[in-house]
Amino acid sequence: MPVRVVAFGGGHGLSASLRALRSRAADGLELDITAVVTVGDDGGSSGRLLAERDALLPPGDLRQALAALADDREITQRTAELLQYRFAEIPAPGVGGPDPLVGHAVGNLLLLGLMEMLGDPVQALDHAAAMVGARGRVLPMARHAIGIEADMRGADPERPDDVVTVRGQHAVAVAHGHVEAVRIDPADPPVCAQAVAAIDEADWLIFGPGSWFTSVLPHLMVPQLAEAIMKSPARRLVTLNLATENETLGLSVADHLAALHLYLPGLRVDVVLADGRWVGEPEPVRRAAEALGARLVLAPVAVADGRPKHDPESLGVALVPVLGAAR
Repeated sequence: MPVRVVAFGGGHGLSASLRALRSRAADGLELDITAVVTVGDDGGSSGRLLAERDALLPPGDLRQALAALADDREITQRTAELLQYRFAEIPAPGVGGPDPLVGHAVGNLLLLGLMEMLGDPVQALDHAAAMVGARGRVLPMARHAIGIEADMRGADPERPDDVVTVRGQHAVAVAHGHVEAVRIDPADPPVCAQAVAAIDEADWLIFGPGSWFTSVLPHLMVPQLAEAIMKSPARRLVTLNLATENETLGLSVADHLAALHLYLPGLRVDVVLADGRWVGEPEPVRRAAEALGARLVLAPVAVADGRPKHDPESLGVALVPVLGAAR
């Protein structure tokens, strides 16, 4: 019987986790993978489609998850590359006005078209998953886009000691300041029922890596998702980031774990996975993991060239003994 895994997040962090899981599935570890994707992205192509087409969901992070789970066959890998292809500006003499395609990824437009045509984001994602032969399912955490806002100290350089509210996922991600609190809007969005069902049936729930405040923690703020996570009999694994981002400046590695408890009190974790070269002094992290009920597992999961980036192959190798362990 396959190990049923639900991975939460968005963007490049979730993509790395899904590629790691897919590589292990391709190597023979039986996995039933579901990605539950944050739907707060309001930057770039996704932001334009939300504003210009009133898109039901921002497609960018969903597209990346689909590409990460694509089957290894040549045709499905080429289709995944097509989803990721982004239109560049091409000089066109004599043509006035900006090119509306510039900056859009093909997959974003495809998902937008499927959602408009089918009227159901889950059906649209399942269809796109079939196109790439996805080794798993991609689901949104909510059935329509959410907003993300944060109270940040120092985000306004003219008032460095004041706490100001920064609105929008992209704005929060690039702001320079210390996050005091983060919220989603609406506070109780319509949850994706299929995501709740996957959580109910899971053997493992995986959180991270990814942007902590805008990709990982929002899942814990959706009331019905949080309730399902708390009630699920699954074991829980947290994969820690390798380096801080703008939105987590001032947060230690141990603080990242403490934030999980802050936004979902009572959350219990079984395993915290971190790279020993990037975690710094391991003892505070070990204590923070134990406060959540978890054991700390150190493994080399970063790329070999020294960048703070997860290597999907190494991450997959580190996950095998964890996910395959008996209770």
